[in-house]
Amino acid sequence: MVHRHPLLGLGAALASSAAFATSGAFAKSLLIGGWAPGAVVTLRITIAAAVLLLPTVWVLRGRWDVLRRNARLVVGYGLTGVAGCQLAYFYAVSHLSVGVALLLEYLAPVLIVGWLWFRRGQAPRGLTVVGVILAVAGLALVLDVLGGMRLSAAGVSWGLAAAVMLVLYFLITAGVDEDLPPVALAGSGLVVGAAVLWAGALVGVLDVTRGDATVLLGRTSVPWWVPVLVIAVVAAAFAYVAGVAAVRLLGAKVASFVALTEVLFAVVFAWLVLAELPTPVQLVGGVLIVGGLVAVRLDEARGGRPGPSARPGPALATDSDSDSDSDSDSDEAYAAELLPTGALNPDPIGEHAP
Repeated sequence: MVHRHPLLGLGAALASSAAFATSGAFAKSLLIGGWAPGAVVTLRITIAAAVLLLPTVWVLRGRWDVLRRNARLVVGYGLTGVAGCQLAYFYAVSHLSVGVALLLEYLAPVLIVGWLWFRRGQAPRGLTVVGVILAVAGLALVLDVLGGMRLSAAGVSWGLAAAVMLVLYFLITAGVDEDLPPVALAGSGLVVGAAVLWAGALVGVLDVTRGDATVLLGRTSVPWWVPVLVIAVVAAAFAYVAGVAAVRLLGAKVASFVALTEVLFAVVFAWLVLAELPTPVQLVGGVLIVGGLVAVRLDEARGGRPGPSARPGPALATDSDSDSDSDSDSDEAYAAELLPTGALNPDPIGEHAP
């Protein structure tokens, strides 16, 4: 068992959030230039899969049995966290304002807490409840939901679908055998996502219309492939690898709350790239989000072991190897509730490597 330090997980989670956040500012230039959301997502995932292909083969070094053991989870990861979540979000944006769509998607941490409560019997402690309230309130302020909000049943449905996909992304990632390196999981999941997206394009259910060859990035005209490479290499390839590492180090619930900082990073990048300055209300919202993250983190760090009748919940790895083993097993239990029996460990021997 490799010694884990919580700060490593926090760093990986923040790096993943920052990388994912670059996609908004750079993808916006393509969408304004007439590119269909499906085309942007498909190019992003395809290029990212190509970037991680050789690293995936190298880290596995012929250990294809590890990939085979986790095949169902890898497919689920590609269908939900890679293809499904992004498509659902873009469809939500087509019916709702960006703020409302993002708020619906980032209800994922609240859904995880609710799932553990109602399905696993693990009631959230006081600080976690406070963290949920602060985080949701902060998101509402950062995204300026009350400014020109318009709702539609279809948009809300797609936004909630994106949130569910994000929940599955966190739980599936936490349940994968640790013998499968983060690069291999991200790389193979991106291949699955790219294959699904291209299949959708070929049968005509996904619009992949290309737009202008030159797009505006801020006040500068650049070739279309410049923002595409940024959102593919930085906001997909690197972001997914860092995200997998973060979930393994932090657990599903804490990693999902740290992922809320993506909204803050998105505001910063929009300011730097598009000159869209954050308002004082958004800054207050950012403070509330950080406060919510701190509350959940403190609750996880100081929370004791659950009683005999309760199921253990995901927590940050401590200096104890037994604690790390328990965290991994509990995350797998949550993922098992959402997947067919045997999906977590199709290996007939039934061994799980720590």
